[in-house]
Amino acid sequence: MRVVSGQCKGRALKAVPGSTTRPTTDKVKESLFNIIGPYFQGGRVLDLFAGSGGLGIEALSRGMDSAVFVDREFKAVSTVRANLEACNLTNRAEVYKNDADRALKAIVKRELSFDLILLDPPYKKQKLESVLATIVENQLLNQDGVIVCEHGHDVELPDKVSSLIRWKHEKYGTIQISIYTKESIEE
Repeated sequence: MRVVSGQCKGRALKAVPGSTTRPTTDKVKESLFNIIGPYFQGGRVLDLFAGSGGLGIEALSRGMDSAVFVDREFKAVSTVRANLEACNLTNRAEVYKNDADRALKAIVKRELSFDLILLDPPYKKQKLESVLATIVENQLLNQDGVIVCEHGHDVELPDKVSSLIRWKHEKYGTIQISIYTKESIEE
């Protein structure tokens, strides 16, 4: 596992110890960022089910200004911090040990909004539709923002969730990527 492109290109990233976290493969990560980027002119990213932090770190490497990483597992939070340190990105990131619902409530209280939101929850415990609804309800996505959902092949997400539309959908073996934007954005 490594950073695919940008200022940290080629840097090796640690995986979360154990078998509870499944990192996004470099191939899927590269394809995903080629769809939504491939590079950014600043902005803020939320990596809500961070795991090793690979997706959020990739976004920072490709030009996002800052990132908020959240994971409920202590081992994952430690791994994110180690990977940020290895990439010299600690000054551009906040890392929290929290579950997704509590983290979203804290983000709402802080009145934060994001240009890119990365959602890659554990496949067996997915509740992506309710997370997407919470994001819309609380206006956490900026006008031209993008939400990326990584999910298992057996999970079908709707084409529309509140004011979000799914404008891209890709399959990579047993992994699916659904990309949402606000309705007013045209392809």
